Amino acid sequence: MASVISYSGHQYLRQRLVLSILSGKAVRIEKVRSEDENPGLTDYEVSLLRLLEKVTNGTVVEISVTGTAVLLKPGIIAGGPVTHDCPLSRSIGYFLEPLVMLGPFSKKPFQLTLRGITTDENDLSADLIRTVTLLHLQLFGISDGLELRIKRRGAPPGGGGEVQFLCPVVKQVTTVNFIEPGKIKRIRGIAHAVRVSPQFSNRMIDAARSVLNRYIPDIYLYSDVYKGEESGKSPGYGLSLLAESTTSAIHCAEVVSQPGGTPEDVALLASRALLSEIRQGGCVDRKHQCLVLLMMVLGSEDVGRCRMGEPTVRTVQFLRDIRDFFGTSFKIVPANPSDPSCTELMYSCYGTGYVNVNRTLA
Repeated sequence: MASVISYSGHQYLRQRLVLSILSGKAVRIEKVRSEDENPGLTDYEVSLLRLLEKVTNGTVVEISVTGTAVLLKPGIIAGGPVTHDCPLSRSIGYFLEPLVMLGPFSKKPFQLTLRGITTDENDLSADLIRTVTLLHLQLFGISDGLELRIKRRGAPPGGGGEVQFLCPVVKQVTTVNFIEPGKIKRIRGIAHAVRVSPQFSNRMIDAARSVLNRYIPDIYLYSDVYKGEESGKSPGYGLSLLAESTTSAIHCAEVVSQPGGTPEDVALLASRALLSEIRQGGCVDRKHQCLVLLMMVLGSEDVGRCRMGEPTVRTVQFLRDIRDFFGTSFKIVPANPSDPSCTELMYSCYGTGYVNVNRTLA
């Protein structure tokens, strides 16, 4: 391998593996938790590497004896039907997020079944990926046959959930120009409660309405009830909220139950988190900045523009990693130079014209 890109540290492992597979450049990550009591890769990181091996063809993963260094030589993204059991230390969202980035560029359409925990406080839940992340892909012309089905819910710590992710393949993603955030016109939400009283959903919905009704009347909060086998192995409940603007910009927030907490606490935290997310402004919320920026880089050879809030720490590092793998830099300027109090930024870049060479010709 001529070019191997090296990093040290365990942070941002997922995005570096994704960029490696998309760009075809090998990546070496060293000093993974080398100072910790338990050095090396954790079970969920090894599981993610195994999952990437399953969905690709010809990928070589070399992990050192101590587990503190890993080398990935990427193959082609094969797709097709894949089943994977995720460890219970992280939720399904941890594994699904990188695969949503890879899915459109595979050889065959993804038919991915993941089993494990569907919702926890660390990663995006299956609900938000279904209602928000997949809508962001539609901005780039990836829509026909794009679907996430939640077959079974699984609350931590026991899990027992199952989701099915279907993703079509595209030849190329379209360039995006998303610069009008618009005004918030409606709020939607899903309250789910498994292996607890179904009344918990209604209590969350009432408490969330008490906060959000002050701002906007168009609020639909669905109560999602799963019974018996479909509700996993552990009790738990949570609330996912999303606000949609007149230009289809989406902001989302979610909170899951804590031991000893009440449904009202969950609803109030989620409502306030949604309002603070809306206050950040822009057309894309903080959880999805990386996805949208990646698709802008992979777009056709034209200038793509998007208006977002300030970049998170993860996004800043992601922009640096993109420059390492694809050589693309972004131009980032204030969205409204005349108003110093506006924190929103305009991100623009020249697409690399990435073409999906893996796709089988029909």
